[in-house]
Amino acid sequence: MPRRIIVLRHAKADWPNQVDDHERPLADRGQTQAKEAGEWLADSGINPDLVLCSSSVRTRETWKLAVHGLPKRPRRTVYEERLYEASAGEIITVLQETPDEITDVLLVGHNPGVLGLTQVLAGEEGDPDALNRLRLGGFPTAAVAVLSFTGSWKDVEPGVAKLETFHTPQD
Repeated sequence: MPRRIIVLRHAKADWPNQVDDHERPLADRGQTQAKEAGEWLADSGINPDLVLCSSSVRTRETWKLAVHGLPKRPRRTVYEERLYEASAGEIITVLQETPDEITDVLLVGHNPGVLGLTQVLAGEEGDPDALNRLRLGGFPTAAVAVLSFTGSWKDVEPGVAKLETFHTPQD
């Protein structure tokens, strides 16, 4: 069965004094970026079945602003503590737990985990322009990578996917 992993890095966060990193809110620019990311998802026809969102304030705020751009809400949103500061391998472990009735998962997370995840899952497979932009520019705030693969969620591992597209706020 064809599946998609939509990877969204949180939007630009603020750095208020004496706030723990986990509790950092979005900056004004980040609020705009998050709304625009949601509009891009909707314009691209992306409407995930499941959202896996880091438990941090900035990722939750990013998702809550982005979801308003979608034509319908996902069936389920899970705020997952394990995605905060997660490595690519840790994110893969979370994805492998996804029930097989789910087709599209949107993951809202942090760098360097989302960059590493996208690179390790796609390797050199996918749209050459998207791969090159990811390689040269990294994974900026509010960027979205769309990966596709065929098989069970238990099969998610390095090299299993293709990078279909990579969108950044500058696009």
